[in-house]
Amino acid sequence: MIKKTKPTSPGRRFVTYYDFKNILTTDEPYKPLTVIKKPKAGRNNQGKVTVRFRCGGHKKRIRIIDFKRNKDNMPAVVKTIEYDPNRTSWISLVEYEDGEKRYIITPEGLKVGDVIMSGENVEIKIGNCLPLRSIPVGTFIHNIELYPGKGGQLARSAGSVAQLIGKEGDYAIVRLPSGEIRKINLKCRATIGRVSNADHSNIVIGKAGRNIHLGWRPHVRGSCMNVVDHPHGGGEGRTHPGRPSVTPWGKPTVGYKTRKKKKPSSKFIISRKAKK
Repeated sequence: MIKKTKPTSPGRRFVTYYDFKNILTTDEPYKPLTVIKKPKAGRNNQGKVTVRFRCGGHKKRIRIIDFKRNKDNMPAVVKTIEYDPNRTSWISLVEYEDGEKRYIITPEGLKVGDVIMSGENVEIKIGNCLPLRSIPVGTFIHNIELYPGKGGQLARSAGSVAQLIGKEGDYAIVRLPSGEIRKINLKCRATIGRVSNADHSNIVIGKAGRNIHLGWRPHVRGSCMNVVDHPHGGGEGRTHPGRPSVTPWGKPTVGYKTRKKKKPSSKFIISRKAKK
């Protein structure tokens, strides 16, 4: 649920926040499944800026997420639903029968107390993880593996959902959130349902200070810079760049192809994402 602020200042006028009251069940993470995250702030091991407009951001700890879901045929109970500062979706702490605890990405509709499982022959219900060969055609899925056993890599962000639209030989045909349709090995696993926190795309940052906490410094247009700083810079008043848009280093930014010619996964792509 999204909460709006009162316009007590220009910075607060358009700001929106999450209302966590009826969603999250705890404020504290499970410490054994967290590690310290050292901020890079866009710098390399020499301390030089290699990515512009990044900064340290707010202090945060990495939650170790179980993307593989490889603890088969053992029920796990959902203990908490939590906020993760490193991703847009909610995460859930689940406890298996043998006492082991793991974090998973929370699918929409999963509640505290629900029981989930992983394996070849488990029930098709929200939160369960199965190989693609065991999932019926038409099912909505997320956290999809690209290579068997590597762990989920596709459809993991807030509100993301893919659909299994067919099976052909050793491959499943999956429509991804971008609209791209591709083949994925039937041995690869996926989780049933849509990723939680679909309202994330409706959040309005509203002011620069919130982006600083997320690790982003203000982004400056090239046309506002001096000639020495950017090819679009300089001139009296507001001026047109006088050339196609380029990066500070002169590389084109529109229509310039960066994809490598020999991409091993290209042969599995049936159709590219739809153009807007």
